[in-house]
Amino acid sequence: MSSEYAPPTAPLVVLHRDDHLLVVDKPAGLLSVPGKGAHLSDCLLSRLEAVDAATLLVHRLDRDTSGVMVFARTKLAQRHLGLQFERRHTSKTYIARITGHPDTDGGQIDLPLIADWPNRPRQMVDFERGKPARTGWRVLEREPRSTRVELTPETGRSHQLRVHMAELGHPILGDPLYAEGEARAAARMMLHAETLTIRHPDGGAPTTFRTACPF
Repeated sequence: MSSEYAPPTAPLVVLHRDDHLLVVDKPAGLLSVPGKGAHLSDCLLSRLEAVDAATLLVHRLDRDTSGVMVFARTKLAQRHLGLQFERRHTSKTYIARITGHPDTDGGQIDLPLIADWPNRPRQMVDFERGKPARTGWRVLEREPRSTRVELTPETGRSHQLRVHMAELGHPILGDPLYAEGEARAAARMMLHAETLTIRHPDGGAPTTFRTACPF
């Protein structure tokens, strides 16, 4: 881990629950799944399993990212949702605050990514060996020393939004891996999964879940 693990203790916010799905607002600072070692066992999955043993993992958010996260409550729903993520049939929007001011008001970032093995868990751009990674972005508000942006990932590579913003020259505020100096000193990493649209495992209707950005 990039810093001492001190996960938040406030009660979890459940956005939706039915026979097939459990959708929660993951807080920043809490691992999605257990890390290596007993000191990293506390995570969103284990907390949910403690109150609902049927909870099944579908996808992950980085420890320091907050926002919408969906879990399955049956094996069939888990498979259905897993295929949606694998085949890119889901859509997501994120809100971030990035350092400085981009020259344009939006665009598309297409930079392939691969694990930076000597510096794990960092990821890096690699045009020869990297996997395709594409992110759409647009400016929402220009603040005095930072910019609020909406990010729409077309792929789901590890740390994709974080690396792409850093490569743009405007790392996400509070990012412990890709920001430097003052930009790293923010109270939290300013990245929030605001919306997630899936096809409901029971019937396939497009369903969008949303949670307001806390920063």
